[in-house]
Amino acid sequence: QVDRMRGKLIDEAALRARRGIGPRSIPDWLALVGDSADGFPGLRGWGAKSAATVLARYGHLEHIPRSHASWDVRVRNAARLAETLVEQWDNALLFRDLATLRTDADLFQSVDALRWQGPREEFEDVCAQLGDADLARRVRQAAGRGR
Repeated sequence: QVDRMRGKLIDEAALRARRGIGPRSIPDWLALVGDSADGFPGLRGWGAKSAATVLARYGHLEHIPRSHASWDVRVRNAARLAETLVEQWDNALLFRDLATLRTDADLFQSVDALRWQGPREEFEDVCAQLGDADLARRVRQAAGRGR
């Protein structure tokens, strides 16, 4: 990962030094603590340190014992955190899914395929519904399609 703000490359060693977990645990960590950039809150009570401590030991949500009594790591408010994880299990899985980078999505063949070709035919209908026929003309003009 590239930290553009600091101009640094974050490799696995840097991530472990900073967060205490490896890259494969990041979606699980984000599921627990939340990610404001992607708009999900995480689980109540789980903070960066508690999530990192638990995930450094167990790796993924599925491997975290349901009962805090079975945890072999020390975390503040472990009973409450374990209870929240059980109660909010479905949310945790959803948040992890939202935090997971997709590598199987169909993409474009070339950068040229991304070039805007102007409005689709349906755009004229939308402009008519909005009562702004001039908008359609201006957009066609911007696209180089004339009148």
